[in-house]
Amino acid sequence: MIDLNASLGAVAVIGGANLDIVGSPSKILIRGDSNIGSVKLSPGGVGRNIAENTALLGIPTRLFSIVGNDSFGDYLLTEAKKSGIDVDFVKRVSSPTGIYLAILDENKDMDLAINAMEIMVELDWEYISNNKASIEKSEIIVLDANLKKDVLEKATNEFRHKKLFLDTVSTAKAESAASIIGSFHTIKPNKIEAETLTGIRIHSRDDLLKAANIFHDRGVLNVCITLGKDGVFYSAKDGEHGGYRSTEFVPLNATGAGDAFQAGLIYGELNGFPLKDSIRYAMGAAIVAMSSEDTINKEMSIDKIAIISRRLEEIK
Repeated sequence: MIDLNASLGAVAVIGGANLDIVGSPSKILIRGDSNIGSVKLSPGGVGRNIAENTALLGIPTRLFSIVGNDSFGDYLLTEAKKSGIDVDFVKRVSSPTGIYLAILDENKDMDLAINAMEIMVELDWEYISNNKASIEKSEIIVLDANLKKDVLEKATNEFRHKKLFLDTVSTAKAESAASIIGSFHTIKPNKIEAETLTGIRIHSRDDLLKAANIFHDRGVLNVCITLGKDGVFYSAKDGEHGGYRSTEFVPLNATGAGDAFQAGLIYGELNGFPLKDSIRYAMGAAIVAMSSEDTINKEMSIDKIAIISRRLEEIK
């Protein structure tokens, strides 16, 4: 069992855990037809995925989430323990474990997805409040926007004295964090989510900087706006900003890239890296994740990230 009695270097992740079902076509994806391909089942959920990646990077990690009293719930907890995640505080209920169903295109990028996460309504404030002491033992607390809006807001206010990291999850769910965004130490929206949260339409580098400055004015220290194949733009409140993109890379599965990116950011912050270096590690982690057909690359490691991060191209 990971020792989380000391707070230094530990992370608490509060968010979703579910079963991922990912279908991938053998050839070009044809909408409205039955495609020959493969289907994989694996542990998933934004919060759970971030937790597994941080655990694989050697960071003491405790997960606060919810699963059903069913075989899928058993599977998720068993696999989490194998990766070194402390799941002692995960809530179990009679509702079915959440399921995320994704269809990839011929480039292994997500074409469409459906998430059945009704169980998240039972991850309530009472649960968070009852586990407050255990959550606060961590240096960094990660919240994912799968939480109900009122729970997300209360948790943010309760733990604002800690380094809070936000995963916006999706455009629709990012909106639930709009009123509290300034309480976060680090955020990593994609371009569309950043547009939704700031009202800035992003077409250029100047637009990215304008959006980042709106976040900074609200109180956010570190802003990372992911741009898909165009890489990532980053900005620190002290004025440092820039961007990176990867050299040409063909992913095997892009669904877990964002969660690995978040873990890389956390690793960098815990080790006192400047934001620029944390971004390199985060992008390296995302590429390692996409090098596996599974949502989580079990071979995730600092050594692999370090090798890849040296190959990244800085965006001038």
